[in-house]
Amino acid sequence: MNTSMIHRDAWVEIHLDCIEENIRQIRGHLPPATHFMAAVKANAYGHGDTQIAKLALKSGADSLAVALLSEAIVLRNQGIKGPILVLTPILPSNVDLAIDHDLTLTVFQESWLKEMRQYKKSTTPLKIHLKMDTGLGRIGIREKSEWLEIVSLLSHRDVIVEGVYTHFATANSSDPTYYHKQYARFQEMMEWVKEAGISVDYYHCANSASSLCFPENALDVVRIGVAMFGIYPSQHVKENIPFSLQPALSLHSKIAHIKKLQAGDFVGYDNAYQAKGEEWIATIPIGYADGWFRCFQGMDVLIDGKKMPIISKICMDQIMVRLPSKYPLGTKVTLIGRQGEEEITLYDLAEHIGSVPQEIPSMITYRVPKIYYYRGEVVEIVSEGNGNTKQSYALR
Repeated sequence: MNTSMIHRDAWVEIHLDCIEENIRQIRGHLPPATHFMAAVKANAYGHGDTQIAKLALKSGADSLAVALLSEAIVLRNQGIKGPILVLTPILPSNVDLAIDHDLTLTVFQESWLKEMRQYKKSTTPLKIHLKMDTGLGRIGIREKSEWLEIVSLLSHRDVIVEGVYTHFATANSSDPTYYHKQYARFQEMMEWVKEAGISVDYYHCANSASSLCFPENALDVVRIGVAMFGIYPSQHVKENIPFSLQPALSLHSKIAHIKKLQAGDFVGYDNAYQAKGEEWIATIPIGYADGWFRCFQGMDVLIDGKKMPIISKICMDQIMVRLPSKYPLGTKVTLIGRQGEEEITLYDLAEHIGSVPQEIPSMITYRVPKIYYYRGEVVEIVSEGNGNTKQSYALR
């Protein structure tokens, strides 16, 4: 690896072959005719939207899903040609922008369709998927009365209803009661669509957890996000599928400074840590501006294959770690991943902050370079000097 491409001692490693294998395993678990929609929203859960979108399509995904119009436009500007569904509503005034970029939009409001038509100048029909709320309580058509209000607006030639979908609240739970209730409700809503004479290509409801635990309910399309990156939606899911997912991401740094404290010496803002005796303290050049927020205070890192605690308050650009003895400058530090027999997982970190594992890589900011590996070889390095300037070094 040409280290001149990386200008700091903090970096993410992403193994593309792990993601490729996860896609292969998940696809093999599903009915053969099921379409695979790869969710690459939020910069592909922190893994890199363009890189993962290209890999997913190459590895057998049929389409992509993002959260925002801006995320979809970024992919189009990077040459991504596959179908893209935008999962959250866009501003009606941006309808022609979506059409110009050949995007499919999520729609669930009569008022949105009416306002959209005030702005639409393009003669190309707008492709839409209707979102149904079967019990998550977030967005979507919830009641039959809402459906009856919107259905007359769907027969116009300026829209094409490609799909109808919903999202599960508890597909990862060991208690499937609510999951089955939502699935039954979606079956009812599918009948609304058919009774109205609206022909759609794709009905879909399955997220990662549903796809893994209930492949028989895959319908026409599955939307795979976290599982693609080797993240189990829950321990229950992990224990009830016939294959293993491979985590793709790890986070590393190096010891930048080391000092020996005496009893009573302080470390960090507000004198938040006081040495109880002679202690070796390392400074690691990563902090909350990199996504390693103060909620991780008290977590461990791995050095020399051993867990060592973060002490004091996490700073914007640095953390401090208590060592059992002196270590050389430049010693590797792992914040996510494995060293020897020890490992710090996304699940460990999520439990520490009371969240879900997919939040952790999504928190890592643009300041941390990404190194992409494929079958042991570095194939690309992405380093962003600020939120707007990106340098990408494709090595093959």
